[in-house]
Amino acid sequence: MALAGCSTDGQAAPGAPSATSTLRLPDRNAGFDYQLGGPYRPPAEVGTVERDRTHEPAGVGYDICYVNGFQTQPAESADVAQRHPDLVVQLGGKPLVDPDWPDEYLLDTSTAPKREALAAIVKPWIDGCAAKGYAAVEVDNLDSYTRSAGRLTVEDNVAMAATYARMAHQSGLAIAQKNGAEIAGRLRSAGYDFAITESCAQFSECDSYTTQYPVVLDIEYTDELGPEAFDSACNGVGRPPVMIMRDHNLVTPNDSGYYYSACAPAHPS
Repeated sequence: MALAGCSTDGQAAPGAPSATSTLRLPDRNAGFDYQLGGPYRPPAEVGTVERDRTHEPAGVGYDICYVNGFQTQPAESADVAQRHPDLVVQLGGKPLVDPDWPDEYLLDTSTAPKREALAAIVKPWIDGCAAKGYAAVEVDNLDSYTRSAGRLTVEDNVAMAATYARMAHQSGLAIAQKNGAEIAGRLRSAGYDFAITESCAQFSECDSYTTQYPVVLDIEYTDELGPEAFDSACNGVGRPPVMIMRDHNLVTPNDSGYYYSACAPAHPS
């Protein structure tokens, strides 16, 4: 996570939602696969694939690039804490960890200078996604303020998210909101183009996204909603256009824990 030069203003004005008109969005009738646990050939019906920024696009139609812009990646956490301690939220003299992912540290978005420094780090990642041929970027963990022990505010993260939206659009990429149902309207106004949600059916949050975005890609998990309830959700009124169920570790088909199922398109051609 090397700090690179960037002229991005951490207090930048929100991106314009109208940018969507010039950017390609995922096909609401195409299958979707969420491959953060490792790349593999997706099922035949899949036309939209998300992969980590360190991997090449799947090239089956529409590719989304995963970037962790509000927390550290596990393999980089120690290095970031050592090289940029001021950009990591501190609690009791130690980096504050995500309780669900204890090898990830929360990045500190609490001031404009810190947001500018974080933008300088993330911008080359977003540019790299574009260079590889991705069509969109998802910047994860924008809800980190909810687990920050009061060190971060929703305003801090919305300001950071708006900067990421502008950088994505400048690179020719659409940008997806990831989770954060309670701020979907604010993120839409900040320039976000579509949504990727986890467990919105499980937590009855899907309407928060579908009322804001033309495309919503939802991932449910086998250890939460479960296959039987997922089948019922697929037939629910007002469900997201695209819904899939995955194993929570998002492993590849070579792993015995792999699971993939998908609802039929909500808006068939």
